[in-house]
Amino acid sequence: MRKMKTKKITAIVVTVFLTSPLIAAGNPLEKQILRLQPQADKNGDGKLSRAEEEAFNNMILKRFPESDKDRDGVLSFEEQQSAIRQAATPEGKVYVYKQVDGVNREMEIYFPEGHDASKNTVPGIILFHGGGWGGGSRVAFSYQCNYFASRGMVAATVTYRLRTKEDQAALTKGQSTKRVCIPDVKSAIRWFKQHAKELGVDPKRIVAGGGSAGGHISLLGTTNPGLNDPNDPQGIDTNVAAYVLFNPALSKSDAKDPDVDFLQHLKADFGPAIVFFGSKDKWLMNGWTPATARMKSLGITSVEMYIAEGQTHAFFNKQPWKDLTLIAADRFLTKLGYLQGEPTLSMPETGEKLSVKP
Repeated sequence: MRKMKTKKITAIVVTVFLTSPLIAAGNPLEKQILRLQPQADKNGDGKLSRAEEEAFNNMILKRFPESDKDRDGVLSFEEQQSAIRQAATPEGKVYVYKQVDGVNREMEIYFPEGHDASKNTVPGIILFHGGGWGGGSRVAFSYQCNYFASRGMVAATVTYRLRTKEDQAALTKGQSTKRVCIPDVKSAIRWFKQHAKELGVDPKRIVAGGGSAGGHISLLGTTNPGLNDPNDPQGIDTNVAAYVLFNPALSKSDAKDPDVDFLQHLKADFGPAIVFFGSKDKWLMNGWTPATARMKSLGITSVEMYIAEGQTHAFFNKQPWKDLTLIAADRFLTKLGYLQGEPTLSMPETGEKLSVKP
């Protein structure tokens, strides 16, 4: 098992535009930078120069590329705030779970404080980021993994093969480019199981999940018997004990390629699972609703569904929904016996809440 050097980032704060004037001395934003990330002040003069601001802008874009949602190379105020929230999460330990053409496929793992793998095994959770099957970063689930680790789980967020424009030409007619992501999902789960003893994970209590495209491929990677990497270790399955799914992006068009169509691999023994959607998310009606009907026909009753009224796709990436979904997921995992006690996050004072969909 190969480990890579890790470091802990307390917080990273960046400027809105590289061409903007310097942050005025004493400005609350500058004070926040200097308090949370004092090494930003490289010359130690107690204020941020333009060069110091630019260095942090470049660092945040490298570490959190998904924060630059319009991909223009600079961060708007909203993008900046999203990056700040993500950067406040420490990094986990990075492991290489496979290599493809000399490129490392990595997973970042968060451990409970004081976890001793030689003395104790705990449940594990492995999450896959969203990004339309062609973008995104594992950092998207750093916050959730850090929380699950704080509650006693070994939690992993995974980098996987993304589709490219060239993939379609290499596939046969009717095949979806979404399929190129799934072999890595299976490889990551197998690696997690193969190294369960070293990680201190109970291989029989592993939870899978993800957001949007990541939710979709986590379902296919654990239910579709095909799309395996021939280099994966033999004799290790990709079955998991439960799911935590953030607006999984299923589509009726997936039926054109059975390998990416969850409904064609859904069986009566699916679940338990907890699923989150915004009420205005098109993927809810177009993709998950048919899955719910299929589950009902199979007699599946172990899936809990929560709705954020008035919210659209990827609502769980912003507060207070990020914490609200975690609180619900925490209680779900506690009912399964994977966590103990009450959630350590607080309900928002502003009154938002998730509603249970029967």
